[in-house]
Amino acid sequence: MVKLLNKKFKKKILEVIAAPILYVLLYLLYFTCRKKFHFDKTKVNNSPSIFVFWHGELIMLPFAYHGFRKRKSIDSIISEHSDGEIASRFIELLGGGVIRGSSTRGGVKALKGAFKSISQGRDVGITPDGPKGPRHSVSNGVVLIAQKKSVPIVTMNCQPSSCWRFDSWDRFFIPKPFCTLNFYFSEPFYINDLDEDKAKELIKERLMKHAF
Repeated sequence: MVKLLNKKFKKKILEVIAAPILYVLLYLLYFTCRKKFHFDKTKVNNSPSIFVFWHGELIMLPFAYHGFRKRKSIDSIISEHSDGEIASRFIELLGGGVIRGSSTRGGVKALKGAFKSISQGRDVGITPDGPKGPRHSVSNGVVLIAQKKSVPIVTMNCQPSSCWRFDSWDRFFIPKPFCTLNFYFSEPFYINDLDEDKAKELIKERLMKHAF
């Protein structure tokens, strides 16, 4: 029992201190990099939208969202897995909100949270192939939210000029300091009139255009 309590205590301490450290390190990394934003300014939609991005590219995209949107009113869907605690605290330090749940755990809860966020005028951030893949697949959640609330989707991609790449299912990468980060944002698009398969195909097509 004592060992179990000690393990839980150490885990809680890690969750508390890891997010601030991660925030500082990633902010410094982002600051050292040259940033290039690629999008059509005349097509930017200020209404609540769903921002989608591949799991392997997500590390710099929270910072890029702020550069693109000029605000912090986004709630990101984060897995209810224990690893999601650190990610949630990190997102909150950036000024964003968190919706807990995923396609593998807490799906209904995540959908309700996303509906509420959009109704409040906030954006929703989703990794359609997270939290466990397969890589570059599109789950049902993004389609259900976009069609139920009749909101546009914006795809986001990050292409670093140099990086460290992990041998993980999502091929996760961390940009190297002083590299160039190319951020791509699609024009807002709707999937209201598409069936589920066609909607997924369109989302994947837009995401793969600048996938890294």
